[in-house]
Amino acid sequence: MIRLFVPDALVAGASVALPAEQTHYLVNVMRLGTGAEVHLFNGRDGEWRATLTATGKRSAALAVTAQMRPMRLPPDLDLVVALVKRSRLETIVEKAAELGARRVRLTTTGRTNAGHTNVSRLQAIAMEAAEQTGRLDVPQVLGPEPLDRLLESWTPARRLMFCDEAGDDPQMRWGGDAGRAQSVIQALADQPREAPWAMLIGPEGGFDPAERDRLRSLPFVIAVTLGPRILRADTAAICALALWQAALGDWSAAPAEADLGA
Repeated sequence: MIRLFVPDALVAGASVALPAEQTHYLVNVMRLGTGAEVHLFNGRDGEWRATLTATGKRSAALAVTAQMRPMRLPPDLDLVVALVKRSRLETIVEKAAELGARRVRLTTTGRTNAGHTNVSRLQAIAMEAAEQTGRLDVPQVLGPEPLDRLLESWTPARRLMFCDEAGDDPQMRWGGDAGRAQSVIQALADQPREAPWAMLIGPEGGFDPAERDRLRSLPFVIAVTLGPRILRADTAAICALALWQAALGDWSAAPAEADLGA
């Protein structure tokens, strides 16, 4: 079933006008005609069944008929990721949406070697991933902010899991002599469910020593290792999100009846 994100309020009997891009997708790419069924969501009202009532070259109209699923948000989980090369960053945003992150917060660090990023394009990628994966909201992509400034404004109630994948820190080496490295599973074993969390993934060059020291000094930060191999940023983000969802998120329990759809 085709799903579309729309900004309109969704109630039975409402009419939704689609812009040119979504019209092109339905009419020219998917070859739908009047009477075809589409599912709509807006991040507020759940998922609704709608019928295509009119089509044109640059616009189409849908009639909203019945609610399929009530609104339900994923766990309150952010992904904080340092800017990396465009293709990898786009993959990270797409997979974060698939894995249930509510927000993707971009940051710059001392070793960030990527420049400007197109936040609007990343937001569009997040929307497309949300449409395809069945979630009822679209994760927000927030523009780059220096790591120091982000930490200064951090809300301490949100725990921050700091993943250091550079491989040049003896404290974080898997099985190293320092013995301080925690796996994600160890770090999350006794943590309460329903608490807000964030994952921090560094740049391709890793975090510099001053950044590591500051992160470890903060009471809301938990430093972890993602295993014996050095992971690229996109792989690290996927692993961290998946492990968190399995330990504390919506992978760790059977889905609620409301999530199963009609």
